[in-house]
Parts: sequence; C-alpha cells; structure tokens
Amino acid sequence: MATGTLYTYPENFRAYKALIAAKYSGANVTVSPVFKLGETNTTKEFLEKFPLGKVPAFESNNGDCVFESNAIAQYVGNAQLQGSNPRDQAMIQQWINFGDNEVYPASCTWVFPTMGITPFNKQESEKAKEQMKKSMTVLNNYLRTRTYLVGERISQADISLSCNLMLAYQNVMDPSFRGSFGNVNRWFNTLINQPQFKSIIGSFTLCSKMKEADGKKYAELHNSGKKDGKAKKDQPKKEQPKKAPAKKEKKESECDDEEDVPQLPKEKKDPWADLPKGNFNYDEFKREYSNKDTLKEALPYFWKHFEPENMSIWFCEYNYKDELKQVFMTNNLIRGMFQRLDKMRKNSFGSMCILGESKAHNISGVWFWKGSGLAFELSEDWKVDYESYTWKKLDPNDPKTKQLVQDYFDMADVVDGKKCLEGSIYK
Repeated sequence: MATGTLYTYPENFRAYKALIAAKYSGANVTVSPVFKLGETNTTKEFLEKFPLGKVPAFESNNGDCVFESNAIAQYVGNAQLQGSNPRDQAMIQQWINFGDNEVYPASCTWVFPTMGITPFNKQESEKAKEQMKKSMTVLNNYLRTRTYLVGERISQADISLSCNLMLAYQNVMDPSFRGSFGNVNRWFNTLINQPQFKSIIGSFTLCSKMKEADGKKYAELHNSGKKDGKAKKDQPKKEQPKKAPAKKEKKESECDDEEDVPQLPKEKKDPWADLPKGNFNYDEFKREYSNKDTLKEALPYFWKHFEPENMSIWFCEYNYKDELKQVFMTNNLIRGMFQRLDKMRKNSFGSMCILGESKAHNISGVWFWKGSGLAFELSEDWKVDYESYTWKKLDPNDPKTKQLVQDYFDMADVVDGKKCLEGSIYK
C-alpha cells in the first residue's frame, strides 16, 4: 500500500484524482502542510525530485517521485480502480484520456475568463461551449444504461473524469445547459456524494446561474493598464525593443496539458492578521512533534513556549454520535474536515481521536491555536464543520488540561479514559 506526501495547493481538482483514489485504496497520502505554490516548487530541492516544477507531485516513503495527476492516482490506487483485466484497463484508460483531451481543455477555456484568470475571447468561448456540449452528449448516451463508466463499481475513470468536470459544473453549466444531460448529472451526483469523494471535496454546489466573463476581475488580477493605482489614459505607446525569437506561445484559450493552470488569487486578507503575532513557533513545534518523542520532548517544548496571552487550548466533541456507524467512515469524516481546514494550518494544531467501541464510538479532540477565541470564526471557509462539534475552552493552568493534552497528543491505547480506536493529527 502506497505511503507518501502529495505536494499541491488547496482545492486543486487534479490533486483530487489522487486523494480520492487513496481513499478507496486505503493508501496513506499526506498533503504537505508547508507547500506554497510559486515558492516551494521553485526550490533546488523540489526541482531535483520534480524537474518540471509542476503540481500535484507525489513523493513516496520509499523514494519514488511521481508527477502527472493520473500517474499519481494510479500509484496510490488499487486493482479495483485500475481494472482487473486488460479489457477493463483499456476502457478505464479510454475515459481518463477522454476527460483530459476532450473535456478539460474546453472546460478551462470556457471557465477561466469568468474567474478573471484569462482574457475573454468570444470566438474561443463559443467553440468551448460547443465542445462541452459534444462531450456531454457522448457521455450522456454512454451512461444511458450504465451506473459507472466501466463495470459495476467505481473506477479511476469515474474519479478522473468527474474531477475534470468539476470546474464546469461549479461555474458555467447551469440548469438550462446541463438539463439535457440527465444521465451525466445522475452519474456525477452519485460520485460527489460518495463518502470517499465528500471527505476530500466537501459539499459540492452545482452552478445555479452561468457565470459571465469578468474583464474587470482580469484587469485587477493582472494589473492590466494600471500604474500607481490610476488607469493609464491617452498615453502614447512606447516602442518596445525587438526580442529574439522565442518558443511559440499558447493561445489565450489553450490550457497546459498538466498542472501549471493559472490560479485564483489568495485571500486578500490573512484571517490571522488582526491577532497579536506572539512568539510561539508553530512550524518548530510541528517538527518537534513529528520527529521527536511526544512525552519526552514535544510536550515539554509545547508547555515551555506556550503563551496564554496569545494562544488558547480547546476540547471538542462531535454532536451526532448516533450517526457514526463504522470506524472507517468516521475517520473519513475527520479527514474531510482536515482537508477543508487546510488554510488554517499556519497557526494551529489539533489531535482528533475516535474513542469507544467499533459500533459505539464518538469523535473528540484537543486543539490549540493563535488567539483566545474559536479560530473557525475567523474565516467563512473554516466554518463548514465546526458547528457539528461542541467546543470548550480549556484552562492551561488546570492539571486536567495538561493531562488531556498529553492523552490526545500522545494517542496511546487509552485516551481520556476511553479506548482509542484511531487518531488523526492536524498539523
């Protein structure tokens, strides 16, 4: 079973292909918490492993370095996803290629101008819409008598193709456009509501109104025609020096074959920005925790550097215990929460444990973060899961708090007096 680290930025639908595959196969794939697009992937260390500098990129614990999203998905997947015989394997590859060559280029040509990523070209946009209609028609006819693309179970073909359709389903394929493709809609909705999908992508909202090209957003993102905050007006164009012939540039509507898709800007304001900076080094603590003995070194480091005036410790417990039936599904619930909180890692750390018996268990955890209030309320993006838990602020000077921190961070066989079935660390 594959184990390793995936390098990617948040909400990268290409990375979803591998992360969802790992959920089905049981592979232990960890998303790097320190990866920063444009920085990490330009370092000498990264480029020695992945010469193209593109993401997603996967480094296994045995030293294999794999790039290209479909290749990573195959590496972390299993035989069920890849097909158990040559015929199924060929059909799965057919639909994966269909998604990459027919769906994805048309999707990004249509969607990117609405996000301000590329300039609007009416002719190219109309061609992209027609290509999407053609692809959706082919897929709709094929799915008329099928639940999944190949065989009676979900395969990598379903995972990869559905991921390539996500941008269009989110932004431009409104009810009037997708209404003619009922079989594709049924198939797509079946997939995104599977627990393995939901644990990675969270709640998926279908487009209710087709987005239009946004020239203003494009100008803002690319600083087009602006200088010192003012638009250039009536300024003569300066003659530019001739440049040596360069390699042929892509058309505005043309997408790269793989992972260097232009990205949306980051949040304008850091949710942590208004809180006191403090001196606690979260990255250093995480290195202590990951590489050293928890009880002998990591916890002493934590308590030595803990700043009660700038930080807080919290206990949480899941509110819907009766809904938790199987441990692996409960674990998916935790993993999904962690995925949706990816941007919160900068100034927080948590341990979530599944405590009790296999068919009578609940989730509880201990977290600490920057600030004295509930960190989830600092950003709308962080609020998805936290209301499903009851949160209690802990007194760092109380011996009971010190014991809880030790129990949850060490994650021994017994945590807080209960049997620990599984534990997951958010760091």
